[in-house]
Amino acid sequence: PFFLYVAFHDPHRCGHSQPQYGAFCEKFGNGESGMGWIPDWKPQLYRPEDVQVPHFVPDTPAARADLAAQYTTIGRMDQGIGLVLEELRRAGVLNSTLVIYTSDNGIPFPGGRTNLYWSGTAEPLLLSSPEHPGRWGQVSSAFASLLDLTPTILDWFSIPYPSYSIFGTKRVQLTGKSLLPALQSEQPWATAFSSQSHHEATMYYPMRAIQHRQFRLIHNLNYKMPFPIDQDFYVSPTFQDLLNRTRAGQPTHWNKTLHQYYYRDRWELFDCSQDPTESHNLAPDPRYAAVFQMLRAQLLKWQWDTGDPWVCAPDAVLEEKLSPQCQPLHNEL
Repeated sequence: PFFLYVAFHDPHRCGHSQPQYGAFCEKFGNGESGMGWIPDWKPQLYRPEDVQVPHFVPDTPAARADLAAQYTTIGRMDQGIGLVLEELRRAGVLNSTLVIYTSDNGIPFPGGRTNLYWSGTAEPLLLSSPEHPGRWGQVSSAFASLLDLTPTILDWFSIPYPSYSIFGTKRVQLTGKSLLPALQSEQPWATAFSSQSHHEATMYYPMRAIQHRQFRLIHNLNYKMPFPIDQDFYVSPTFQDLLNRTRAGQPTHWNKTLHQYYYRDRWELFDCSQDPTESHNLAPDPRYAAVFQMLRAQLLKWQWDTGDPWVCAPDAVLEEKLSPQCQPLHNEL
């Protein structure tokens, strides 16, 4: 048996570190002068006017050109995945290998990566199992998380889950679930949790979120501070254009203002079935008080279950020396 993890840099920005290759290194390896040559890659080029602009990205020429560049690098990654699958076939193990394809966060655009909105957490997840042909080509509506990958892989290899302790008596416990049952039949999984504390060292903005069926609840723990911007996104054509338009008082062609993006409510509740762009915060709406309290309780339980050191923040401090409990700070939050 073997386990192979292949990570691709292709969908990432690189204009902040290697601008000669383009905003997404889309020119790298295309055979042009100074760009190098990747012999088994056939570049696919896209016109900015032809790209599909997601609702959370400004529909501007700068953003469209940015998206078109990323399309090219996604095409390079797609061809790279094809090469990996071909190597598995040549080695004679393709028909005995569980293949998983996924990503770790949303695209590096406004509202995407580093956010816990749908646009920052909804990822592709493809599983191909030679032992479960009955579900080949099917789409599942069950909720899954990257936390589920470790249990899935351990189950595939019939390896027992960890049974040791760390930090004294704290027993290691996997918080995800195995996805193998979903390869046999549709599962009723309808809840997923997500967290973000910092992206770069200076991007401290802890958030916790729960998605249950159509409702998403986000807890912005550092809501008194403006949402931070990472360096590669800051120098991107999309964000620079957004900054310039905002400063000049020009239309941004975005679904929110830069001020709204920076400054967020402590709690954000969305009904994604009625509000797919997550534009209307229902947390203060008394008609959704029961939903808010239910999701808040589930999120808090998950934080305790996972040993989240931010479980008491921002209005209390965690005291865990004897029996873990939240001690109030009386900080008027």
